[in-house]
Amino acid sequence: MAFQETIKFIQDKFKSKDFIPLHAPVFIGNERKYVMDTLDSTFVSSVGAYVDLAEKIMAEISQTKKAVAVVNGTSGLQIALQLAGVNTGDEVITQALTFVATANAIRYNGAEPIFLDVDYETMGLSPKAVSEFLDEFGEKRESGTFNKKTGKKISACVPMHTFGFPVHLDELIKVCSAWKIPVVEDAAESLGSFYNGQHTGSFGQLGVFSFNGNKIVTSGGGGMIVTNIEDFGKLGKHLTTTAKVPHAYEFYHDQLGYNFRMPNLNAALICAQLEQLDRFLINKRKLADAYSEFFKTQSLAFRQELENTKANYWLMCLELENLEERNAFLKVTNEANTMTRPIWQLMYRLPMYQDCFRDDQKNAEYLEERIVNIPSSVIL
Repeated sequence: MAFQETIKFIQDKFKSKDFIPLHAPVFIGNERKYVMDTLDSTFVSSVGAYVDLAEKIMAEISQTKKAVAVVNGTSGLQIALQLAGVNTGDEVITQALTFVATANAIRYNGAEPIFLDVDYETMGLSPKAVSEFLDEFGEKRESGTFNKKTGKKISACVPMHTFGFPVHLDELIKVCSAWKIPVVEDAAESLGSFYNGQHTGSFGQLGVFSFNGNKIVTSGGGGMIVTNIEDFGKLGKHLTTTAKVPHAYEFYHDQLGYNFRMPNLNAALICAQLEQLDRFLINKRKLADAYSEFFKTQSLAFRQELENTKANYWLMCLELENLEERNAFLKVTNEANTMTRPIWQLMYRLPMYQDCFRDDQKNAEYLEERIVNIPSSVIL
């Protein structure tokens, strides 16, 4: 368990023996120019040309009809679930192997998450697990699908594309369509990822992306709701801008809204970043190819995209032999200033979700003990 060859390889690739982060932002385009433009215009808040431009660019990239800029991915997912029809007291199917924001957004709507297993090969929600759960507990009614055991409506299904690797979307959409359950994609990590030639986030009724500081492109924070349903796009924009009815000077809000607007200052930054997305993705794929070749000679397994997908390789990851080897790897690499991180603790291990329903979680628990992320930044 020396792992010294791996550390040396990473240091050589990033040309540094100092601290190597997991994923650092890169600002080499028009970021300064566009941000200074907002300062000169004084339109730095939620009104400004860059907000509109960012939404237009993201709709084009995600192959959707409408995009709504929001303050972060979590708030975007909260609103997307509300648009899909999630109400207080409902249940929402999702995965336990995810970042906590996925589950939190469900709870923000007063709903309860149902944690189902992931597929080993995608690390994302398993269509088979969803189908088996619904066959056992699902009951179709005129108003939707209900959980026979709890009596609660199952109002949405939220797959998360782990580290940018798409879930088996065709199969999942087929299962959920048969049960008339809306799919809302947590695509926070998958900007630039494709499934059968179609961009993630465009398969479900809605999709949500994140522009957090550790993502491929960043606006410091920020996120984007995307949809092919025009009414969802219009209402999503209305709700995230405090539900204010347009007027020259009056302040009138026609329903409970949210101040989830992306400021023009941040939108300027993300516009400049999105201009470079293709370049960043090519660069990251070169790094992934280099890792793939290197780890062929090592005892560590490098995770690669599946045949019918194109992953963005946001955070690249290794699969260790067992929990002991994983912990040894994390200790040695971090002590060598090479940042590595384990995959998240499963949601039902957290105190606020420990009482939620879960299935056997066979694959999720296996991956939890073995998957680690390694430095994945764009290399200039």
